[in-house]
Amino acid sequence: MAFRKKWPALIKYNADILVIQECEHPKKYKPSEEIPDYNEFLWFGDNENKGVGVVSFGDYHLRAKEDHHSEYRYIIPVEVSGPMHCDLYAVWAMPHQKRSKGCAGQLWGALQAYKNLENSIWIGDFNSNAIWDKERKNGNHSDVVRLLQDHDLSSLYHGLLEETEGEESQPTIYLLKNKEKPFHLDYCFAPNVMITEHTTVEVGQHEDWIKLSDHMPVIIKGLVTPTNINGADDAWLRQKR
Repeated sequence: MAFRKKWPALIKYNADILVIQECEHPKKYKPSEEIPDYNEFLWFGDNENKGVGVVSFGDYHLRAKEDHHSEYRYIIPVEVSGPMHCDLYAVWAMPHQKRSKGCAGQLWGALQAYKNLENSIWIGDFNSNAIWDKERKNGNHSDVVRLLQDHDLSSLYHGLLEETEGEESQPTIYLLKNKEKPFHLDYCFAPNVMITEHTTVEVGQHEDWIKLSDHMPVIIKGLVTPTNINGADDAWLRQKR
């Protein structure tokens, strides 16, 4: 929350795309030396102080896709165009009083609802981990991971760092900023064809980020797109330019 006060901490990364959970509505931002110029700032939410923001810079552009299933309010399909061209699903999975509609359940349902998953990136706060698999027999976190893998999507963290689901050495959240409550809840799943020897993943360190958020940033570099991996029409982008 209050992301306009935290954005300066990300400037040094010179990001192409940001995916921010609990993000303020763009109208709360005023361009300044501390907030770089962006191309598109897509925002989705019901509370102007707390939604999902997807922001593009440089040669990258974004467009919200029309096939957003309202049942999965915060699993949002976005078309990315530019040097990398693909569909991106910005994820903010929410706790729910019904276990079947909990965080892993929302992801499981969304994966059934959307098509052409092979050409997509799923990134954000999944709010789930294999350590809680027993709480849900069908459609749990490991089922979600297996389904993504069936569509040739891999978790960059686990694949590149050679770690096992549920046994992560690097937390992505310190719950309520408590260092004694570390969990790994944030992920980026990407098509295997986008991953090269130059692809890297980095999780922000507690001492660098805890004053800004209980979540640590997950920083992805070096994904590439084979020529128009999803064969999408770039006419809208050409017209925009």
